[in-house]
Amino acid sequence: MHLNQARFPVEYQKYIGRKIIFLVIGSALLIILFLLSLCLGAVTIPVVDVLRTLLGLSNDLNRNIIIFDIRLPRILTALCAGIGLAVSGAVMQSVLRNPLGSPFTLGISQAAAFGAALSIMTLGSGVMRSTGEDPVTITNPYLTTISAFVFCLITTGVLIGITRLKRSSPEVMVLTGVAMGSLFSAGIMFLQFFADDVQLGAMVFWTFGDVGRTNWREFMGIFIIVILSVVFFISQRWRYNALDAGDETAKSLGVPVEFVRLFGMVAASLVTAVIIAFIGIIGFIGLVCPHIVRRIIGDDHRFLLPGSCITGGIILLAADTSAQLVMAPHVFPVAIFTSFLGVPVFVYLIIKGRKR
Repeated sequence: MHLNQARFPVEYQKYIGRKIIFLVIGSALLIILFLLSLCLGAVTIPVVDVLRTLLGLSNDLNRNIIIFDIRLPRILTALCAGIGLAVSGAVMQSVLRNPLGSPFTLGISQAAAFGAALSIMTLGSGVMRSTGEDPVTITNPYLTTISAFVFCLITTGVLIGITRLKRSSPEVMVLTGVAMGSLFSAGIMFLQFFADDVQLGAMVFWTFGDVGRTNWREFMGIFIIVILSVVFFISQRWRYNALDAGDETAKSLGVPVEFVRLFGMVAASLVTAVIIAFIGIIGFIGLVCPHIVRRIIGDDHRFLLPGSCITGGIILLAADTSAQLVMAPHVFPVAIFTSFLGVPVFVYLIIKGRKR
């Protein structure tokens, strides 16, 4: 008896230690990838010169422009977008108790895209251009984000309503999300039908999803919302763990289930709306990243949420860097890369899950 009591803390420390090691290794990999992304591109810059530039020790004007005005906003946007989408997917999967939950599969990304497109094309919150590196310039990011957020809330409300129906299974929610996504995709095509040639070309390019179209002001908008949401999600980590045991068990532990579910979905929708409004639709990050982390360190949200943030940042940043290099000097929108990567990875996870 005494031996079992003495062994329990040791085993628990090993259990926690493996999760911490994963987070530390992931963080180190993210830092290395961040520096590598700053080095690679149309112009290759040595790591030493990158570090000197970041520390303000470089007098090379061209190098300063490349790093601070071109690469750094893009890289930081990719990190924030990956973190925001991945943690939103993890939270949606928890509060809906649906392993297929994510902004993309539940139609929330498409709703945000429709709201942003509607704002840009009909409410005058954006300017369309047919030439240049930035075909879509958002002149009123607040109006665009609010419009995207409103349509996210509509989809969220439908999904939460479905969860309250008796015998609502994960499959029903996914099918509802697919239906909502198809509805808003049709809405985007409706707007495109009435657009002129310049607007149509810009709209199609915008819906691809590309982290390279943001500047420092837009990045700060994404950064603030993502950081505040991540802090909120992590503060709710124990409640999410309780939800995984079922609504009745969570209520018996004093968890306000409806409050946690509602505000979790609203916060995840806000993050999605802001990201989509600025960079377009990026799929599979919110779906795949939480499952990858679960396979490695389990379902404990104390580690699942930060692990999803790290994994989302790594995958989206790696995909964006690869998209710039694979057919240089042409640059692919990162959403194409994430879709090509996400489908086989997710199928692999499903197959592994069935074998277990």
